[in-house]
Amino acid sequence: MKIVYLDAYPLGSNIDNTLLKTFGDYISYDRTNENNLLERAEGAEVLLINKCIISADTMDSLPKLKYIGVTATGFNIVDTKAAKERGIIVTNASDYSSNSVAQHVFAMILRIQNQIYEHSSVDKWINSPDFCYFNSTINEISGKTLGVIGFGGIGKKVVQIAEAFGMNVLINKRTLDSTDKRMVELDELLIKSDYVSLHLPLTESNKEFINESSLQKMKSNALLINTARGGLVNEKELAEALNSNIIGGAALDVLSIEPPSADNPLLNAKNCLITPHIAWGSYEARQKLLGIVVENIRAYQQGKPINVVNG
Repeated sequence: MKIVYLDAYPLGSNIDNTLLKTFGDYISYDRTNENNLLERAEGAEVLLINKCIISADTMDSLPKLKYIGVTATGFNIVDTKAAKERGIIVTNASDYSSNSVAQHVFAMILRIQNQIYEHSSVDKWINSPDFCYFNSTINEISGKTLGVIGFGGIGKKVVQIAEAFGMNVLINKRTLDSTDKRMVELDELLIKSDYVSLHLPLTESNKEFINESSLQKMKSNALLINTARGGLVNEKELAEALNSNIIGGAALDVLSIEPPSADNPLLNAKNCLITPHIAWGSYEARQKLLGIVVENIRAYQQGKPINVVNG
């Protein structure tokens, strides 16, 4: 069995992928583009992909292809309907990064509220007449309200950590549970929250639902956190809200186009912290991801595929 991993870079060079080599003839590439995809994938029974797009035409050009393993949760990069019509199994990997993403959410919140970077200059402390030196205001998060939009594995972990910090929690998801007093309609969450954290998949119905209208409902000192999908946010209108002090700040790990273009308005917006889509990628999360990928291939080889998304 020939296995080709077309874009292995996100997995990281410090993750041991030896187990993948035990399934057959294995070759990996850090990155593959549309110009060399067919050449590299030729003869493969198994394709592993992270962001490479596999269309119906691509499948038709790869007659030996029987299995596509998406090494991520989202699988919109594959035409799953076309794959099913051609008898090609498509699997994904989920719930490997909940701890990692939740940790990143609070790393960004604490970075901003504890003003760590602003107070990291020892030179200023040396020249201070006092035993302590304050360059800006530090705020506690205990007692503040965190609004969590989306309540899957990551959202649940974020709520767990928030409550351990002594925060009040509001939750909004597609179907509200009337027995859980934390669950509220979206508008109530936006109005009452000191922090709003996004944890939902991008769909046609929620694209850019964070926009001028929703931002106007938030507190003027509220912080928006997005570790989900960049397309959930209208970036131009968020930048305008930040620059106009409509909200207090934003902490973003995802943008609508990645890597971003130099003219993305958020790159120069006020009080906007941006990290390069790394929340998911702790060493431990990537190890877990590889383990899921390995088990998916093993199950496929045994004729009992798991985590199938086009069944």
